[in-house]
Amino acid sequence: MSKLETKFVNEIAGKFFVPSYQRGYRWGKSEVERLLEDVYALSKYNERRGYCLQPIVVKNLGEKNFEVIDGQQRLTTIFLIYKYMFEVGGRFIGEPKFSLDYETRKDSKNFLENIDLNSREKNIDFCFIVDAYENIKAWFAANGELFLTMTTIKKLFAENVKIIWYEVDETEDAIKMFTRLNIGKIPLTSAELVKAMFLSRENRDMDKRLQDEIALQWDSLEKELHNDSLWYFLTNNSATEYQTRIDLILDLMSGKRSGDKDKYFTFFYFDELRRRGEDLNDVWEKIVRDFLLLKDWREHHGFYHKVGYLIASGYKNLSDIYKAAKDKSKREFLTQLDRFIKASIKLDGEKNYSDWNYNEDKEKIRRLLLLFNVESVRQNGEQSQWFPFDKYKFGGKGENSWSLEHIHSVNSQDRGNQEQWREWLRLHKASLENFPEENQNLLDEIVKLLNLKTITSEKFQSLRKKILKRLSPESMSEEADDSIANLALLKCEENSALGNSVFDVKRNEIIKLDMAGAFIPFCTKMAFLKYYTRSEKNQIHFWSANDRRAYIEAINDVLKNFLAEPIEEG
Repeated sequence: MSKLETKFVNEIAGKFFVPSYQRGYRWGKSEVERLLEDVYALSKYNERRGYCLQPIVVKNLGEKNFEVIDGQQRLTTIFLIYKYMFEVGGRFIGEPKFSLDYETRKDSKNFLENIDLNSREKNIDFCFIVDAYENIKAWFAANGELFLTMTTIKKLFAENVKIIWYEVDETEDAIKMFTRLNIGKIPLTSAELVKAMFLSRENRDMDKRLQDEIALQWDSLEKELHNDSLWYFLTNNSATEYQTRIDLILDLMSGKRSGDKDKYFTFFYFDELRRRGEDLNDVWEKIVRDFLLLKDWREHHGFYHKVGYLIASGYKNLSDIYKAAKDKSKREFLTQLDRFIKASIKLDGEKNYSDWNYNEDKEKIRRLLLLFNVESVRQNGEQSQWFPFDKYKFGGKGENSWSLEHIHSVNSQDRGNQEQWREWLRLHKASLENFPEENQNLLDEIVKLLNLKTITSEKFQSLRKKILKRLSPESMSEEADDSIANLALLKCEENSALGNSVFDVKRNEIIKLDMAGAFIPFCTKMAFLKYYTRSEKNQIHFWSANDRRAYIEAINDVLKNFLAEPIEEG
């Protein structure tokens, strides 16, 4: 069973053995200086601020002898720093409390302990060791009064700078672990370290049976979080950003803020609980309770849609919602979620939502239309339908989320290229073929243009205007309608020709995608299928003024409990 703890740098002691499967010391000037700078920066703060180096992974060989699995470069650099300070400061600094030996490079051990600057050319290991030693010497010389700087570094190593000491089980395959951590470039995560802390042989709070139970529960939680419908309900982060998904729960409990660059922040939080004497069994039960709370939100129709919307919209993250739920009843929590939702689409200086437009308020409208989709599913579903946040965010395959697009576009194609123009013509040709007799002249012009080796911008724009006039409602202005009434969540990023197409072209494409089983946001599909338009004279090929009014009425009806005031119809 493993042993995991944090210890100050000056507590590193023993004989460290570097096996043959590891390369020699290879740190350069930048790595050495970065370590010293990071440590020395702590002296500039009045408060007792801590700093932790990356984990040192070892296997205990007995009698304070350790096989180094990961951390040789850091250990060697720390040894050289102590070596330099001892040679300059003598007994006041003290000798290093540990040594390094090498299975296949016996001379390196002696060279470390008796550095000869004139022997650097004997082998590549000596070269890097001498360079590091001289870089350390130069750094101290450049940082003020030498004795004071050494005193400061010594004190920081004793009181502020820690290492994560991970002593793996004696049955661990050291070569496989080294390969993962070094060759595979898959470093230890906070979650792995927290797990090791619970299962450590030094953990006297738990017997072996309880630790085995925690190991099984841990794997069960990790497996459940690999369900994308749960994962993408809780976070907007791609699963590829996490080596282990349980990190999400542990980060939540530790209070780690989004964007915090301290890789081991969460581990330090749990390690501090251990150091304060917290019963780790109670800590584990709290982790499980938090997970079950999140799972309960996932299974509650109301919580699922309201929490899911707030996270997907980016207005709140899981940590914000977790804190808001603390000490509240379900009724109080739902009330708080409704307050958050209202605030997410509040008017801020505008007279009405109709003032929002595509160019200046894209994110506001995207959020409002996402809420329209989520609430429509929630209200329509009556427990049977659930908005698929996983498909909305990443299509279940790591794809981009749906963007805000015009339902009927008259945007210019002046900046397009030959391929985009040809695709635009082919797409609109298919719509004109719905009325071949009425549109034969236009169809002939399209074929003629497509047969040209090169289409000029002038010829394309001239024909484009005729096509837009034919495929747009008579009441439609030639200017783009950038209001909410002409916007929906669509996926056109990968095809700019489709994004700049008229309603009928997009409608045909959406029908194809829907028939193929692709995810189409609920309200987007309803708009293009004319679900909201109740007129007896309803036509299917144009996005008319009547359609726009019906669309706004639907939004007002579904979001009446959240809008600051009804959206005015254009």
